[in-house]
Amino acid sequence: MSHPISVMVHTPAHSGLGGALTYSSDIPVDPGALVRVPLGSRELLGVVWDDTTQEEHVPGIVLRPIACVLEGLAPLSPHWRQLVQFAAHYYQRSIGEVALAALPNQLRELSAEQWNRRLKRKAKVPSPSERHTPDIPVATQEQAQVLGQIAAHKGPFLLFGNTGSGKTEVYLRAAQDVLTGDPRAQILVMVPEINLTPQLEARFRERFAPQWGEQCLVTMHSGLTPAQRLNHWLAAHNGQARIVLGTRMAVFASMPQLQLIVVDEEHDPSYKQQEGARYSARDLAVYRGQLEHAKVILGSATPSLESWHHSRPATDTDPAGRYLRLHMPSRVGQGALPLVRRVDMNRQPYKTVFSSHLLDAMRERIARNEQILVLLNRRGYAPVLHCTDCSWKSECPHCSAYRVFHKLDRTLRCHHCGYTQAVPRACPSCGNQDISPLGRGTEQLEEHLGELLADVRRPDGTALRIARIDADSTRLKGELERQLAEVHSGAIDILVGTQMIAKGHDFRRVTLVAALNPDGALFSSDFRAPERLFSLLMQAAGRAGRDASMSLAHACEMWVQSFHPQHPLFEALKQHDYPAFADQQLKERLEANLPPFSFQALVRAEARSQQAAQDFLSAARDAGTAWADDALVDIYPAVPMSIQRVANIERAQMLLECTSRKALQGFLSHWQAQLHTLRGHHKQVIRWAIDVDPLAI
Repeated sequence: MSHPISVMVHTPAHSGLGGALTYSSDIPVDPGALVRVPLGSRELLGVVWDDTTQEEHVPGIVLRPIACVLEGLAPLSPHWRQLVQFAAHYYQRSIGEVALAALPNQLRELSAEQWNRRLKRKAKVPSPSERHTPDIPVATQEQAQVLGQIAAHKGPFLLFGNTGSGKTEVYLRAAQDVLTGDPRAQILVMVPEINLTPQLEARFRERFAPQWGEQCLVTMHSGLTPAQRLNHWLAAHNGQARIVLGTRMAVFASMPQLQLIVVDEEHDPSYKQQEGARYSARDLAVYRGQLEHAKVILGSATPSLESWHHSRPATDTDPAGRYLRLHMPSRVGQGALPLVRRVDMNRQPYKTVFSSHLLDAMRERIARNEQILVLLNRRGYAPVLHCTDCSWKSECPHCSAYRVFHKLDRTLRCHHCGYTQAVPRACPSCGNQDISPLGRGTEQLEEHLGELLADVRRPDGTALRIARIDADSTRLKGELERQLAEVHSGAIDILVGTQMIAKGHDFRRVTLVAALNPDGALFSSDFRAPERLFSLLMQAAGRAGRDASMSLAHACEMWVQSFHPQHPLFEALKQHDYPAFADQQLKERLEANLPPFSFQALVRAEARSQQAAQDFLSAARDAGTAWADDALVDIYPAVPMSIQRVANIERAQMLLECTSRKALQGFLSHWQAQLHTLRGHHKQVIRWAIDVDPLAI
């Protein structure tokens, strides 16, 4: 007997094959099973989505049979399928695209024969070793109170804890309670970036491997090889791995016994996917927790304004938010938060990079064998190379951006399309040989500090060591881990870097942090820029004084060099007063009707010409006007993106706003069919996409 089955395959939403495809099978196949199916001349991996055995047969249509069912794999759970279906609908993508993208590449690529050969290779079972419970530090009073609230309520929880307050210990103890209470329970721990994975993985292994073995924890991030990712996914899927630690992709990990989700640094924009299905892993984690009745802990010293608003206490005029806010204001060991010092750069000599007072403070720290962090969120030697005679600048011929000067390899490199060229010996426009860098990057800071502190020696008489951590210096595999190990060992005196060094790292000997040139975000057209800047500076300040004994002996410091030192943002930073900053920002957003008091979506279009991209968006606006008026959705005119050309592709965007999330979703679902039709009439458009809840406008 032939059984019709619905199968989701990896097809983009604009392909015209966005839904399930129907195949036939000689045997019944459970929903969630993985199958290989023919599509055209190819054979693809698919997921059986629902039971269609009761559907009436349509005369004249012959269903193609599935190629095979992947043996030895339990079906993906109904909760997993529901998560994928929700993500696809909410973020306006096809279900098959989201479902198959969530599976390991190697699983999608293996043929049935290759999969069967893999099954026959017996996985090595770890030999049993003596298990013991590791030494666990005594919880602080604040940690104990927070853990009691987590145990007593269903959540979701917003853990608002100052830097150094011991949020990681709360995660560990909450995980311990879950793992001990249920021998099958699983836990998902998410971090925003790969470079934070090793440190947190070490903490979790140290705590749980002695009791449950090394195989109890696996990682999931883009740095894994295809074979590693498949092995880790299988370990989570079959329940062997009880803890999954990963970046945003881990939110789709198949974990049939999931009972706890932790989202560390929940404010970080890295949780938002920027290609394909543009999902927010943090928001999906909250949804998944509700779906699977798993507790969710969102942790941050600087929560996103959306999460802060969702955790608001009830007032006479406003009901309580849907998150429960937990507060840990004190540092472990009663260590002090850093003293924030502001330097008015208007009073410094022209072209001063490091003020004299800051340099004196650095010398004092080095004399005490303490470490220093210097933050500048701009890599390279200089953002622009220019000619003083004819005003030529190092523009990228393929992008509406400048190529960055990298002195170490004498190149001009576009950070958008990757176009790289050797630095010219003379100005390409007028022949002037006096071309010079304009602006500063981390490479230049590293070099300049070496010159300014050339006479400084460490307490043991050896030369000062300055290191740099950014995307350039850590490009090679293992380089980031090596450099971080040097910092932790005390071999580095001054660490210069971008935001990579400001997040989550537990540098025990850092007592001074300096932030240079943070003013750009103060007057940005992006309404989220102040929130991101305050978060970055607060997180950077939190790297100082994490060893209580050092912060009590000598006050740790955060130096901010600014041309606007009296700006309210810096006033709040000086007081370490995130609630005051957040409340002021939310007040401004309420007055302007911006998120979280409204809901947004962006439609982006890419074409060979800016006119073609904007014409498509304008036509889309005209087509959706009637529905938009009924749904109370505002559609703004199409405009070029801030960097409108990348790799010779012109880019434009169009913003949609609505005070109702449900109304916006309903409009997008109806409108998307029209966009597909319009795409066929605008041949010059290369691609288009809808970004729901965009973070960058």
